[in-house]
Amino acid sequence: MGWGDAERAAPGALLSPAAPAAEGSGGGQDADKGAETRAGNTARSGGSMSAAQPDAHPARQAVASAYLRFEPRAYLRNNYAPPRGDLSSPDGVGPWKLRCLAQTFASGEVFGRTLIDIGSGPTIYQLLSACAHFEDITMTDFLEVNRQELGLWLREEPGAFDWSTYSQHVCLIEDKGESWQEKEHQLRARVKRVLPIDVHQPQPLGAGDLAPLPADALVSAFCLEAVSPDLTSFQRALDHITTLLRPEGHLLLIGALEESWYLAGEARLAVVPVCEEEVREALVRSGYKVRDLRTYTMPAHLRTGVDDVKGIFFAWAQKVRV
Repeated sequence: MGWGDAERAAPGALLSPAAPAAEGSGGGQDADKGAETRAGNTARSGGSMSAAQPDAHPARQAVASAYLRFEPRAYLRNNYAPPRGDLSSPDGVGPWKLRCLAQTFASGEVFGRTLIDIGSGPTIYQLLSACAHFEDITMTDFLEVNRQELGLWLREEPGAFDWSTYSQHVCLIEDKGESWQEKEHQLRARVKRVLPIDVHQPQPLGAGDLAPLPADALVSAFCLEAVSPDLTSFQRALDHITTLLRPEGHLLLIGALEESWYLAGEARLAVVPVCEEEVREALVRSGYKVRDLRTYTMPAHLRTGVDDVKGIFFAWAQKVRV
């Protein structure tokens, strides 16, 4: 995924040499405990994988190999600590991103029972507004280290990344009288599973019955452009994740504009540069009606040398009924 802002979700959906298999999950527990247990099981196991045909595309194999060096904590430091992690300025990239999500969910049009977050990375901010509108949320990532990071937060374990500043900011802009603790509790309760994913496969979640499908909505933040070596792969990955969405369902897609690389510890990761019009065209080709498409220009003081991002896009698209 290509990220250039404080909000970037990490690499979610890389080419995998194996398809995801069933993840152990239980039922009948109270929602919060059940969500934490399921997330914990996945994080510890890294997601069970079963044998599948490796992807023969050399460029995608190179992308997958590069992500083996990805360091979640370095990524979080680069993008979620000040200056990019400073939410105090309304003109900052973090507040802009959170406003886009909050305003879209406040429209009252994006709701349902099930939501899948495509390529969650080690971040949860992208679901803080969504969790009030969906009771069953699936988080996904290709990398075991990112699924482990998510598990730490979902289980409230010591050493988990502190998202309270983001939770507080979302509560502020939503203005519902909700505390940030209540917001985080609701999100933890509604995340039912954390699964491996590979957007370069026709069945990104594998052939097993791992998550309720088709989903009512998808969220994907800074994923597709960062795991695709070219625009053709980007388009195909978008086609693949669209199969997970019901007709007339909604996709909220966030990504980097005109970015070609970013750093995550020792890893220097390639990104396919996309512009606003290329994003719009890709959505239409995949069978969406574009409801909203906004862009943000990265200011000079937030260009910190950890990437070459020029801006950010936010798209709200609705799948056309076939």
